[in-house]
Amino acid sequence: MSVNDIMKKPSRTDWESLAAMTDEEIDYSDIPPLPDTFFKRAKVWRPQPRVTVTVELDADILEWFKAEAEDWEARMQTALRLYVEAHKAYRQPQVVTR
Repeated sequence: MSVNDIMKKPSRTDWESLAAMTDEEIDYSDIPPLPDTFFKRAKVWRPQPRVTVTVELDADILEWFKAEAEDWEARMQTALRLYVEAHKAYRQPQVVTR
């Protein structure tokens, strides 16, 4: 079963009842509390200005993203963002001389 098939299945959640509940009525017992180390490492990602560019890609890469979901552009953006964030620490600063 693909991710697309899973997302098309109707939800069995009673959303109206859930929306009517107060925070105190919701059972969080199966969700462990987040440790302090989570919050020490957590980062807030603020939206950045977008630019439109033309990029040449291998056809199979583009087709893979398009086949995954209708929001393929957002998923490609997320993949690139994760790559950048994971590699920031290893990037050597470039010296620009004029």
